[in-house]
Amino acid sequence: MSQATATAPTRATAVDMTHRQILEALSGLLLGLFVAILSSTVISNALPRIITELHGGQSAYTWVVTSALLATTATTPIWGKLADLTSKKTLVQLALGIYVLGSVLAGLAQGTGELIACRVLQGIGAGGLTALAQVIMATMIAPRERGRYSGYLGAVMAVGTIGGPLIGGVIVDTAWLGWRWCFYVGVPFAIVALIVLQKTLKLPVVKRKAQIDWWGATLITAAVSLLLIWVSLAGDQFAWASWQTAAMVLGALVLGALAIRVETRAAEPMIPPRLFRNRTITLAVVASIAVGVGMFGASIFLGQYFQISRGQSPTMSGLMTLPMILGLLVASTVIGRVITKTGRWKRYLVIGSALLTIGFALMGTLRADTNFMVLSVYMAVVGVGLGMTMQNLVLAVQNTVGPHELGAASSVVAFFRSLGGAIGVSALGAVLAHRVKDYTAEGLAQLGIPASSSGGALPDVHTLPGPLRAVVESAYGHGAGDIFLTAAPFALIALIAVAFIKEVPLRQHNGDPVSAEVERESTVAAGAGAAVVRTGEQR
Repeated sequence: MSQATATAPTRATAVDMTHRQILEALSGLLLGLFVAILSSTVISNALPRIITELHGGQSAYTWVVTSALLATTATTPIWGKLADLTSKKTLVQLALGIYVLGSVLAGLAQGTGELIACRVLQGIGAGGLTALAQVIMATMIAPRERGRYSGYLGAVMAVGTIGGPLIGGVIVDTAWLGWRWCFYVGVPFAIVALIVLQKTLKLPVVKRKAQIDWWGATLITAAVSLLLIWVSLAGDQFAWASWQTAAMVLGALVLGALAIRVETRAAEPMIPPRLFRNRTITLAVVASIAVGVGMFGASIFLGQYFQISRGQSPTMSGLMTLPMILGLLVASTVIGRVITKTGRWKRYLVIGSALLTIGFALMGTLRADTNFMVLSVYMAVVGVGLGMTMQNLVLAVQNTVGPHELGAASSVVAFFRSLGGAIGVSALGAVLAHRVKDYTAEGLAQLGIPASSSGGALPDVHTLPGPLRAVVESAYGHGAGDIFLTAAPFALIALIAVAFIKEVPLRQHNGDPVSAEVERESTVAAGAGAAVVRTGEQR
């Protein structure tokens, strides 16, 4: 009797909710996540037009995206830690408020510098929404059932990824709206999400004093920022082998070392070092970095490829990315339900990572005149690979920790995925700028025209003479293929990492996994004891 009483709490879920109550609570949460996804995708096809009108160059194009990703990356562990210490409902509402403020200010920006600064504020809010969606879902739903609801989450991500570029393209192509509405459009969704969350989300509040590791957060942010600045500027503002490179890389390493020292001594570290003693978490982090490079780094330049290399409008650019997005939607929804039914997840991570590697390698053959039907197949392969890996990496990590560490563990995966994305956008943007410059110079030389310095501004191909337009389209098409080829080895790293993850069947409760093991051993022992009794009675 006492044994049953001792193990009962481990079988109970953290929050006793019916399927209908979970869906009602998730409605506001998923709407908030949709807002976070929209903040990055709505500008993907509009960005070439935005940067052109603000007289920015390839570096500004990259940093409008990178700044938001960097802010998301730096603040994700803070949001995750706060989720373990205070009200998750208050936090997600605060994140929505920050997002609204950043969006309004971004829409009012008068230059690329202002826009980048406002995107940082948007990224802080989006980081909270992204991290807290995973944490709150894990609080409400046991791991075994979480795959089913993760499918909904994946579907919302896919809809946001589909809708964002299309909405952004239509806004830019509509004269009486203009590109500023790309930032205003998410505000109504955020306000509705605030109202829905206030009415439907009811979670227990953890009451203990929050001890935020601000030093650790500052050092981590500084190290990552310095590294990204180096990657963005090297090869353009200064040579890769130069004193500036040595200073920035050395500075980033020193700041990283200081961050590790602070984290190992902090009472409430941003990224608890003890989590990395868990083999699953460590390998999932490695895979998340690689998936982040693919998810953000390569795909963000598809809109630029379609508009500059193929001369499409922003709206058509969004439509042409549908094969990749539909692949992500179908894979995340279907595989989520299959995982819930079987409790097995590793095979899908392996298959997804393999498809991602193959898809990027195929996209490496991209050129300005690549047949669109062939390109659609390549994009669909990439989309399916992303759909099978993104949410399932988080699910695998959440299955290995107890309720008190869900926030920290979930945010660690999200942090490194965003870090991979920020590094990917910055590094691949630098590769693209370098390749385009070289290919353009080669093309102009063949025409007998000397290469001229245009300040790195993005071209409007519709205003160029025929021969020059062909050179620019070819340069950007070949450069796009090069960045996908550069991203392929990262996907291969993800495949190797998930291959070494040990599969643990998903738990059917939200208790501590150690307690679950004790419970399992107790059940076996009780069964053995009963067998001994029966044997004695027979004798």
